[in-house]
Amino acid sequence: MEISRRTFVNGLAAGVATTAMASSAKSYAQIAGANDRLNFVINGLNGRGYAHLSALHSNSKNARIAYVCDPDDHVRERFLTRATQVLGYTPKGEKDFRNALAAREVDAITVATPDHWHTPMAVLGLKAGKNVYVEKPSSQNAREGELLVAAQQKYGKLVQVGDQQRSSDYTIAMIKKIHDGYIGDVYMAKAWYANVRQSMGVGKIVPVPSWLDWDLWQGPAPRSDYKDNIHPYNWHWLRRYGTGEALNNGTHEVDVCRWALGEEFPESVAATGGRYQYKDDWQFYDTLMTEFKYPGKMLSWEGRSCQGLKVYNRDRGSAILGTKGSVVIDRDGYDVYDWKGKQIDQFRTGHTTSTTDLVGRDSMTDAHFANFIASIKGQDKLHSPIEIANVSVTMLLLSNIAWFVDRKLNLDTQTGHIVNDPEAMGYWGRDYEKGWEVTV
Repeated sequence: MEISRRTFVNGLAAGVATTAMASSAKSYAQIAGANDRLNFVINGLNGRGYAHLSALHSNSKNARIAYVCDPDDHVRERFLTRATQVLGYTPKGEKDFRNALAAREVDAITVATPDHWHTPMAVLGLKAGKNVYVEKPSSQNAREGELLVAAQQKYGKLVQVGDQQRSSDYTIAMIKKIHDGYIGDVYMAKAWYANVRQSMGVGKIVPVPSWLDWDLWQGPAPRSDYKDNIHPYNWHWLRRYGTGEALNNGTHEVDVCRWALGEEFPESVAATGGRYQYKDDWQFYDTLMTEFKYPGKMLSWEGRSCQGLKVYNRDRGSAILGTKGSVVIDRDGYDVYDWKGKQIDQFRTGHTTSTTDLVGRDSMTDAHFANFIASIKGQDKLHSPIEIANVSVTMLLLSNIAWFVDRKLNLDTQTGHIVNDPEAMGYWGRDYEKGWEVTV
């Protein structure tokens, strides 16, 4: 049974109470391990959704996947086939995630949808009494970040953001050493990302495929025609739905840099770049240089979506520089150098990651989910709670704004709001399809 959009948004409690009748106390009691294992819903089943499947399977003693949701019938059926092979049982597939939200037995949802859905779905999950694991970027615009933080505080459930390196043991240990003075006083951090993405081409307006609910896919976004080069991946590069490479990938390494520097919102942000490699429908930059300024410290991100030259022999990573030395760290390990650049230490995980991997199944994601599950059970504290992760996300959303208006932005370091620039502040939020507005 599908729930109407307006009924769900404006009358969530009543909708949940009505639809939850479908999950009787008897059927709930029959779920194996119901008293011990948390029941999850995976939302968004293309790409990163498979990493959520893998991570929940790796935590199967404490987690069960009850539902998987996607408005694309082909994507959903393909995912269900794989899930059955991995899990040994078949979750219930739903086109409309609201049906799964209304199920009483659900404890938590994961959000691996297109970016324009992240905050709206997370807030609806919180309103339905569910804990939320939301992929980065946790918001598609800075106002949504504020709303998600407020919603978490209001409804009291947990929100973990998918900055999985926050759950990496060697990263946690290295950041502590840096904070304890391992490389002296840190004053500079550089993050980067390099890939060799192809052109998305110039799309044509075509009939919506019969297997895709385009209205539901768009959800909170103002309606537009269906083009043949948007779904399932190239929405990343359209401002209506995505956030560009800075948020698609830069969030991870900038978050590590900010963590190492021990800083919150910067004093200013500047960004320079453009779309250079191809001429197509891509609305963001393929090359961007950002600068975040702090009192006595600096942080930068260099993003190259379509130029694969490595930095420090890495596709992506973070370099932390201090008065006594430096650390270069990524998802595969780290290298430590003294003040003159001589290598003095090294660690490798034993596996190699690549920016061409669009799924990202890894032990860090498994550990991040383990931390989320333990935190729901009251056995741990979240490694990337929304109030912390939102700072890094908002910083990169601000770098997008700086690129939109082509000038440096001065910021309120308490709120991240742009100071004395009404035009730039006009990009703080976004327009919504009527009936899909995000409210707390």
